[in-house]
Amino acid sequence: MILKGNIVDINNRKIFKGEITIIDGLISAIEEKPCIENHFILPGFVDAHIHIESSMLVPSEFAKIAVNHGTVATVSDPHEIANVLGIKGVEFMIENGKKTPFKFNFGAPSCVPATPFESAGAIIDSDGIKQLMANPDIKYLAEMMNYPGVVFDDAEVHKKIEWAKYYNKSIDGHAPGLTGDNLNKYISAGITTDHECFTYDEALEKLQKGMKVIIREGSAAKNFEALIDLLPEHFENMMFCSDDKHPDDLLLGHINQFCERAIAKDIDIFKVLQVACVNPVKHYGLDVGLLKVGDAADCIVVENLYDFKTLQTYINGALVFDKGESKIVSIDFEILNNFNTDKKLVSDFRYESNQSKIRVIECLDGELVTNEIIKDATTDNGNLISNTETDILKMTIVNRYENSKSSIAFIKNIGLKEGAIATSIGHDSHNIIAVGVSDEAICKAVNLLIDNKGGICAVSDDSEKVVPLPIAGIMSDQNAETIGKAYSELDEMAKDLGSKLHAPYMSLSFMALLVIPSLKLGDKGLFDGDTFKFTSLEVS
Repeated sequence: MILKGNIVDINNRKIFKGEITIIDGLISAIEEKPCIENHFILPGFVDAHIHIESSMLVPSEFAKIAVNHGTVATVSDPHEIANVLGIKGVEFMIENGKKTPFKFNFGAPSCVPATPFESAGAIIDSDGIKQLMANPDIKYLAEMMNYPGVVFDDAEVHKKIEWAKYYNKSIDGHAPGLTGDNLNKYISAGITTDHECFTYDEALEKLQKGMKVIIREGSAAKNFEALIDLLPEHFENMMFCSDDKHPDDLLLGHINQFCERAIAKDIDIFKVLQVACVNPVKHYGLDVGLLKVGDAADCIVVENLYDFKTLQTYINGALVFDKGESKIVSIDFEILNNFNTDKKLVSDFRYESNQSKIRVIECLDGELVTNEIIKDATTDNGNLISNTETDILKMTIVNRYENSKSSIAFIKNIGLKEGAIATSIGHDSHNIIAVGVSDEAICKAVNLLIDNKGGICAVSDDSEKVVPLPIAGIMSDQNAETIGKAYSELDEMAKDLGSKLHAPYMSLSFMALLVIPSLKLGDKGLFDGDTFKFTSLEVS
């Protein structure tokens, strides 16, 4: 097979007319010669850090859409399904991914559960990490979110890191806001990347100290604008990632969107493509071709070098996307889940209090971090309730693995004026999270998810809508178009109920992410992410 067009040679920083000869899936020759084709041929894009589960798609269905945008590989952390199903969940992702030509590169989830302060569905201890690291299908130790455990010498945390070193596999970081001496210690443990930087100065310090910084632009957390100005000088040590990408967003674009936005800022094309295509392959040692003789033919044909509209995608020389049609087919797979809690009563969401002040989670649109604010409490017959006038709404976490008392908090900026929304995608333990204008609406939404053994939903005074997620309570058994349309309709309903957030369900899912400051809610109570301690809802 011969591909003709403008060949983009990132390594030598040149573009030339020529032909690429592919034999048995490998590039056997690249020749500079005249041709009439005006499209561009370049290496495929690589997402340097993503949780496939957040697309609500199994890997094989994710691949069908990703190739449409020129993505040929991902560095994938199966952390979400591992927190529900443990090693069995990781194995499900690997085996499902293997049934497609797409190049998934899965890591061993380092934090299952993410913290000891919440209830997850499984545990992967250092012995489990040893088992995973011995598996050649596991490429790296995934994001070490327990940075306090690294900094303060938690023995179990360091055992996990040592097993990664023993098997000579890289170690990913996750340390939002970590700087100074604590950052030095975190890096000295062998941790090489961070995708959680949310300020220019934080990212610059990490780059200067030898870390690889991954610019993230997902459905909820968006750090592209804060960090992109670092790329021109530090392009050799940066990568792009989506981290968490909901299905409706994935249908619109992927890493190609990073490139389009960077080029629009007049950043050098070769620097942008090195970040998007080359750096992840070299850092993680991926079996992904970079448009060199002898490489696997993992390349894309794009219409131009400003919006990167993909015309064709090749993986191992096989045409997997061609002029609007994905060639990757759907496959059968097993439905796995871990959902075991009874339906709730409205009284389960009552919070008795006579205090006038409460701690409130301030949700920040487009950010995983939150603020802690002190606000006036609203009570009804001794029960703390939502106040739609001040946008201080009641929120709950319901343990979905066993029957236990639901935790209660209050949150600002969700914006609902009616009803409730809920999801069983609750990073990282994936318990049920719900927020609403009344205890009755919250209970209705929670029970709708319990009936479906997982999903996302919205309820109003006179209607309800649910998208079931039967695989681990976090993924659909449908294709991207189906789940994307259903999710878009649900997103629209949440906004019709009053939410002003760009991605209300994605934002809500991170309100249980205890490892990200400042104030979050777990199933065991309100948690201060700055001190890594529980705190009280009531302020005396």
